[in-house]
Amino acid sequence: QVQLVESGGGLVQYGGSARLSCAASGSRFSINTMGWYRQAPGKQRELVATISRRGITNYADSVKGRFTISRDNAKNTAYLQMLALKPEDTAVYYCNIQNTLGHTSWGQGTQVTVSS
Repeated sequence: QVQLVESGGGLVQYGGSARLSCAASGSRFSINTMGWYRQAPGKQRELVATISRRGITNYADSVKGRFTISRDNAKNTAYLQMLALKPEDTAVYYCNIQNTLGHTSWGQGTQVTVSS
């Protein structure tokens, strides 16, 4: 069974930075896309960023230029470096992976709170 272990986040001041990590294990098939989504209170879960196995990235407009997604294929780990954080970035951040068969898995989520 696929397990995603997320770390990082917490309470960050306005304009500060944080780094999230997501380590995947237990996948029988290669991981194709790794990504981060977030869900703020009362809102739907939304895409933050994704990265393909080849390193092709995709970002939500709201985080472009501030967030950077990366991955280490040898460790099956994805990272999200977040800079210039704003209160509207406050949310639970979820790691997501999709394997080569198209199956997806979600992490438990990690809270990021940006104080104003």
